[in-house]
Amino acid sequence: MLFFLQFAIVLLCILVGARIGGIGLGVMGGIGLLILTTLFHIQPGNIPIDVMLMIMAVVSAAAAMQAAGGLDYMIKIASRIIHRNPKYITFIAPAVTFIFTVFAGTGHVAYSVLPVIAEVSRKQGIRPERPLSMAVIASQFAIVASPIAAAVVTAVKIFEPFHIDYLDILKITVPGTILGIFVACFFVNRMGKELKDDQEYQRRLQDPEYKDDLADTEFAQVEVEKTPATAKWSVLIFLLASISVVLLGGVPHLRPEFNGTPLSMPVTIEIIMLSAAALIILCCKPDGNLITKGSVFHAGMRAVIAIFGIAWLGDTLIAAHIDEVKEVVKSLVHTAPWTFAFALFILSVLVNSQAATVVTLFPLGLALGLSPAILVGTMVAVNGYFFVPNYGPIIAACDFDSTGTTRIGKFIFNHSFMLPGLLSMGFSLVFSLLFVYLYF
Repeated sequence: MLFFLQFAIVLLCILVGARIGGIGLGVMGGIGLLILTTLFHIQPGNIPIDVMLMIMAVVSAAAAMQAAGGLDYMIKIASRIIHRNPKYITFIAPAVTFIFTVFAGTGHVAYSVLPVIAEVSRKQGIRPERPLSMAVIASQFAIVASPIAAAVVTAVKIFEPFHIDYLDILKITVPGTILGIFVACFFVNRMGKELKDDQEYQRRLQDPEYKDDLADTEFAQVEVEKTPATAKWSVLIFLLASISVVLLGGVPHLRPEFNGTPLSMPVTIEIIMLSAAALIILCCKPDGNLITKGSVFHAGMRAVIAIFGIAWLGDTLIAAHIDEVKEVVKSLVHTAPWTFAFALFILSVLVNSQAATVVTLFPLGLALGLSPAILVGTMVAVNGYFFVPNYGPIIAACDFDSTGTTRIGKFIFNHSFMLPGLLSMGFSLVFSLLFVYLYF
């Protein structure tokens, strides 16, 4: 009974923190810890220091690349690809946002290509809801396939004692999410009425002012100004650093050895990414103030604070009641281990952070006796952002769609991203668990 009371306190802190937004999730973790340690006399758990330091190192490199113009350069390439393949935009748009999120380690690239997707699809007479919804979902799911995303970096740290490295994780998450999203696209390509038959769009076309706005809107062309060489160099440095991390993670003997033991992956990641940030700053000379003012830096630091508070709070509660938790759920996780995906999904909906979900629940899964391979197979379930339509790119996609087909329904949960998200989640889980069966 005491456990459920304490669990309710933790859940309340998560809900209030998510409601506050920003760093609210992390600092509300501090309130939860204050209550658990003072009122219930529970010893504080472990702080995920290595995870936080790894994320900070990766964010420093990504933020430096953004300040040097590297992210804008990648967005320009993405826009060009979308313009060249308008007929198949429901498949091309999510492929573009997926690939660029994998390379950048952040879904922020989606923001700038969403208006391009909306206009290209409208011009082609394709319902914009289809490519926009899949593009947003793909940018979320790509996080678990990106070697420098916070969620994957966190998983590497957790699985290191079990000899599961970068390549082991990526050979499951990359093909699993790609195939899952691709199959989902076939269904979403038939979602809703055709644009010419959509009542809301036809109603808007009857408005002379709306028609004039459409007529006056110039087709969004790829910018003609030349990309600075420094922007291209920043992307190259960042990509080389990412490749180095994957290579050193998959081939341990390439790392320096100390007392017969290879340098740990957390330290390796921290060294490489800090060095990449330094090289970008030295070679590309971005404005130092822009590095800390960019969206990548802000999002990354919010993730660090969220992990600091929520993961620490979660570890404190679970460590105090691990035997009770094992007793309650051991039969379920052993007979149907894939059901752990539901826990990952629910927490990700609550905390809106893949990394915080991983660092909070993966240690619990291991403590319950779940196979690390199964956890890798269910990792895609940390992408529950789409369930409640309060995620930035979801709102942006609705705003950019001038036809009104991409929308949040009257009952909140009947929004344009629910079906694409659930389909992508279901198919990605099936494929990922299939690859776990083949490889492990």
